[in-house]
Amino acid sequence: MPNPAKRLAGVYAAPTTPRDDAGRVHAGALAHMLEFLMKGGVRGFAVNGATGEFCLNSPQELGRMLETVVRTVEGKGRFLCGIGAADLRGAVENGRVAIAAGAEAVLLPMPYFFPYGQEDLRAFCLEAAAQLPVDILLYNLPQFTSGLAIETVCGLISACPSIRGIKDSSGSLDLLRVLTTSMPGAVRLVGSDGALPQALQEDICDGVVSGVAGAVPELILPLFENGGASNRRAIERLDEFIQALDALPVPWGLKWIAESRGLAPASFPLPLSESRALEGRRLQEWFRQWQGC
Repeated sequence: MPNPAKRLAGVYAAPTTPRDDAGRVHAGALAHMLEFLMKGGVRGFAVNGATGEFCLNSPQELGRMLETVVRTVEGKGRFLCGIGAADLRGAVENGRVAIAAGAEAVLLPMPYFFPYGQEDLRAFCLEAAAQLPVDILLYNLPQFTSGLAIETVCGLISACPSIRGIKDSSGSLDLLRVLTTSMPGAVRLVGSDGALPQALQEDICDGVVSGVAGAVPELILPLFENGGASNRRAIERLDEFIQALDALPVPWGLKWIAESRGLAPASFPLPLSESRALEGRRLQEWFRQWQGC
C-alpha cells in the first residue's frame, strides 16, 4: 500500500492545456476541466508536464495558467508543476514561477532536444536544486529527453535533500523497484498509466501522475484507491483506453476525449491533416460507444 506518511502521494491528474483560437491558454476551459475533475474525486493535479505540452509554454504563459489553477483548486486541491525547458536558465525561471504560485513540488525533466550524458544530467539537477528553494521530483521522460540511469537517480536523491524522489514515465518499473528496496523514504510516482496496475500490485509506488485521469478519472481513482487489489475488468478497461490512444500523440487523443465530454474544445499546436482529423472523430465515436458499454 502507498505510504500515508509521505506528503507527495496519491493520484495527480495531468490535464491537457486548452488553448483558444489565438493559441493562448484558455483559462475558462482549464478551470472547467479542473472543476469537473474535482467533482469526480480528484484532489491532486500535475500541470505543465508532457501531457500539458510543456515545451509550448513560455514562463509568462505558465504563470497565467497557474493563476487559473490556484484560483480554481485553492482550498480544495493541490498541484505539482512541471518546469521542463531546454536549458538550466529556462528550468529555473519556470521553477520560480511555480514556487510563486504555491506548487506543492516541481517536476524537473531533463533538458530536451540534445542527448546528454549522465554526468551532464547530474550537474544540471544539482544546480537547478541549488537555485530553487522547493521540493523537487526528478522527471524521467526518456521518450523525449535523455533518460536517467538508476545510479544517477539514487545518487541525486542521496546528495541533495530537496530532491525528494521521482516521477518515472519510462514505462519500466525497474527504477521504482530499486528505490523501494534501497531508498524507501524516496517519493515514487508512476508516470505511465499502463504501468500503474503492476506497480500497485507490487506495492512499489506512492502515487501516480496520470494523463488518463486528466480526462477520465474514473479509470484511475478506483484502481489506486483499492491499493492494487486485483480488479481484472478495471485493468482491462484501462488497457482498452490506452490502446485507443496509441496511434495518436497522447495529448491530442486526450483533448479529443475531453472535448467529447464537454470539458474543453480540442486545440492543437499543428494544423490537422484530413486523416488526423478523421482519427479524432473516430476516437470520439469509439469513446461514446465504449463509455456506454
